[in-house]
Amino acid sequence: MPATLAEIVKPTFIEVAPEDTLGEVAERMTERNVGAVVVKDFGRLIGILTERDLLKAMAARVHSSEARVREWMTEDPVTVDADLALDEAERLMIVRGFRHLPVVMEGDVVGVVSLRRVVAAMQTESE
Repeated sequence: MPATLAEIVKPTFIEVAPEDTLGEVAERMTERNVGAVVVKDFGRLIGILTERDLLKAMAARVHSSEARVREWMTEDPVTVDADLALDEAERLMIVRGFRHLPVVMEGDVVGVVSLRRVVAAMQTESE
C-alpha cells in the first residue's frame, strides 16, 4: 500500500500575511531553506507564494521592500488531504505543474510538500 503525505509532511512550514513584503518573505524562506510559504489572512488560507512567484516579481523589477505578497502570490491554491497517497500527489503535481503543494487535515494546513520530497519518499519506499 502506498505511503501517504501525512507520513512525509513536516509541520515546519512558514505562514505569511498578504501585506508582508516580498523582501521579508524571501529572507525568511532563505533562512529556513524552503521553496514556498503559505499565505493566510485572519487564519484562512488565501494563497501560496513560491520561488517562481518571487522570480516573476524580480523579472518585473519590483522593489522587494515595497512589493507585497498579495500582489504576487497564487490565490486559492490547490490543496490536498494528508491521507492522499504519494503516487497520487506526484501525479497531481506533475500534471498541474506544481513544485509545492499545501497539505491539509480537517481543513487546516499542516504543511507544504515539495515534489522533490514526494519523489524521494516514493523512491525510499520502493527500495
